[in-house]
Amino acid sequence: MIPEEKKHKKTESRKKWKVSIRFGRMQMVLAAFMALFAVVYLNQRNITYEARERMIGLLDQEEEETTAETEAEGVTTLLLGEEGDASSQSGCEQMEAILSQMRVGYELCMEQDFQVEDLEKYDKVVLSVTHLDLLGERLLDLMDWAREGGNVMLLYPPESGGLLQMVADDFGIAMLGDEMARVEGLHFKEAFMPGGGLRDFLITDPYDSSLAVRLTEDCRVYLESSGEYAVPIIWRREIGEGTVVVDNLGFLEKTYRGIHCAAYTLLGDTCVYPVINGAAFYIDDFPSPVPGGEGKYISRDFGMDVSTFYTQVWWKDTQNLAEKYGIRYTGMVIEQYSDQVERPYERNHDVTRYQYFGNMLLDGGGEIGLHGYNHMPLCLKNFDYQGQFDSYKRWNSYEDMKAGLTELIDFCGEIFPKEKVQTYVPPSNILSEEGRAMLSEDFPEIKSIASVYLPGDMAYEQEFGVAEDGIVETPRVIAGYIMDDYTRMAALCEMNLHFVSSHFQHPDDVLDEDRGAAMGWEKMHENLSDYVDWLYTAAPNIRNLTGTEMAGAVQRYDRLRVEREESPGHLNLKLDGLVDEAYLLVRINTGTPGKVSGGSLTKQAEGLYLLKAEKPEIDIEIK
Repeated sequence: MIPEEKKHKKTESRKKWKVSIRFGRMQMVLAAFMALFAVVYLNQRNITYEARERMIGLLDQEEEETTAETEAEGVTTLLLGEEGDASSQSGCEQMEAILSQMRVGYELCMEQDFQVEDLEKYDKVVLSVTHLDLLGERLLDLMDWAREGGNVMLLYPPESGGLLQMVADDFGIAMLGDEMARVEGLHFKEAFMPGGGLRDFLITDPYDSSLAVRLTEDCRVYLESSGEYAVPIIWRREIGEGTVVVDNLGFLEKTYRGIHCAAYTLLGDTCVYPVINGAAFYIDDFPSPVPGGEGKYISRDFGMDVSTFYTQVWWKDTQNLAEKYGIRYTGMVIEQYSDQVERPYERNHDVTRYQYFGNMLLDGGGEIGLHGYNHMPLCLKNFDYQGQFDSYKRWNSYEDMKAGLTELIDFCGEIFPKEKVQTYVPPSNILSEEGRAMLSEDFPEIKSIASVYLPGDMAYEQEFGVAEDGIVETPRVIAGYIMDDYTRMAALCEMNLHFVSSHFQHPDDVLDEDRGAAMGWEKMHENLSDYVDWLYTAAPNIRNLTGTEMAGAVQRYDRLRVEREESPGHLNLKLDGLVDEAYLLVRINTGTPGKVSGGSLTKQAEGLYLLKAEKPEIDIEIK
């Protein structure tokens, strides 16, 4: 054989050998992939859950009955307003809500009807009056009443007229500026609110909202503006036998209720009010059909499709956060994403991923709730979306709307036969009057509705409480992964008013630029992780609850009434409506707590304690 032929055969042999090696390696990789796929598939099929008893059970209809008004034992506070003034009206509306939810007995009186001799009926007076000059000599008499043991609070900065100048010293104001000050952020000089001392809080849309003042040296400043030139925001001063508190913030919106509540608690020696004590985390549209295809920012950052990202990245990170902090998610099920609003409704039989995600959620102590057969809010033909939700269809009839929710309940019962579905979240937080009535009249298994706490376009806005029809209103307070300044402020304030955190997220937030997708999942997850770390650092004693457990906690809070009595060295509480246990926040402005009977105290902030009440009569020693 000539050398060229030998060389040619040798080359061909090497090529075949290389191809054989490459093919063998491909077979090994393929075999490994198939083995991994088989393991994942078997894991998905074998993930199971056991039905768990709720940490907080729901009360039955007889137990949960409560009065429509959240009245307390006796009227102790006078809320003084000004007829026809917009700021006064806003202040009165917000303060009425705050005092009602604190179970503080109060009376609302307009300044023209206020008589000085009526002061003997009250312990505290809250001034929601813009033009103090309208009070005339009655304001001077009010300050004399404070010196004799009364307690007076300015709810917001009044106009700096002549009468304010006359009583400025009583309020601890040594110098009053000619112009209002712009407050762009809040800095806690004292950590008197849970979570406040951990960071400064920026204000969304700041304006010239606060009095520019220099205070007398005997004032105790709790909160001031952030920045180089601090403006006092909340301060307290003892005046004779009484106290005055000035709330110099000037933002009279629902978002800021917790700050005004905290200012009110500084009046007098002590303040006690019921709270819910719960942290709930909802995942809307979960489980649900997983979007197919690619996501712009998922492809950019992870090089994988949406379905793979949900399983391998999003859900893994979401679970890890839960395991770290003991979070127990409530997943709100969507059966399919059709726009069908007329019977009959087709059952979704592709349930493998429902079982995989849902069983893992339940195995972690979570809960399944109802979101919708599809993502169409419970609205009939007469509902006006005002051009804002063009993709939403209205249900053809009441019976079609009812049948859609019935199908969803049956679907959940088929996939999760051991689970009771008792919580409903309206799609896009929109719920018509007809839809709300339908939930109460036709679906007795639905015990709570979790929409939103803060106002929004067409949103079903809620307060924490039990509605007249027995459905528990458990609003979510914050949402998403952006966690902007407004969100953080709302979270801080609800921590201090109701001792609550309630957050919801969507898996598809990572696909929506308006919800932060462009920043990438890693930054989105970092934002939420930062919030959760703040939450459990600020309130390590807060209870991790599911949606139904939050409803049970709200029932107990809603029915609780408090009778407060102070005696030398003691604070005595009598609780009406106590079922098993309840929680209250206790502010002690003078002294420190000693022995407690009937419950236990845990410090939450400077001068503020969480009381776990176990008996209807509680005595707290004040040293």
